[in-house]
Amino acid sequence: MRIALIAHDKKKGDMIDLCIKYKDVLAQHELFATGTTGTMVMGETGLKITRMKSGPLGGDQQIGSMIAEKKLDVVLFLRDPLTAQPHEPDVSALLRLADVYCIPLATNVASATIMLDYLKELSEEK
Repeated sequence: MRIALIAHDKKKGDMIDLCIKYKDVLAQHELFATGTTGTMVMGETGLKITRMKSGPLGGDQQIGSMIAEKKLDVVLFLRDPLTAQPHEPDVSALLRLADVYCIPLATNVASATIMLDYLKELSEEK
């Protein structure tokens, strides 16, 4: 599967923790991430990740484009709902595209954990 990893600044630590916990699962898939999130996750996990631009510099739009081109299967986007984002229109567009193209989208640690647990179960059945 092709999985996108995105995390707002205050959620990057949560994304790193999630990726450490599910490193073996994530390593079986093709990973993409916005710039800063990808750099931080790679540094902490050693996972191979194709990085886009930073979210505010167009990374969210790049991920959205991948959704529209059916080049992604899952998006893990740990959002910070309590902090205003300067690129909120890009975030909203990405979320809308995930809905339009029926791409599973996790926006918090709980939903991301459910998705990753499911992927783990699938890999164990092989």
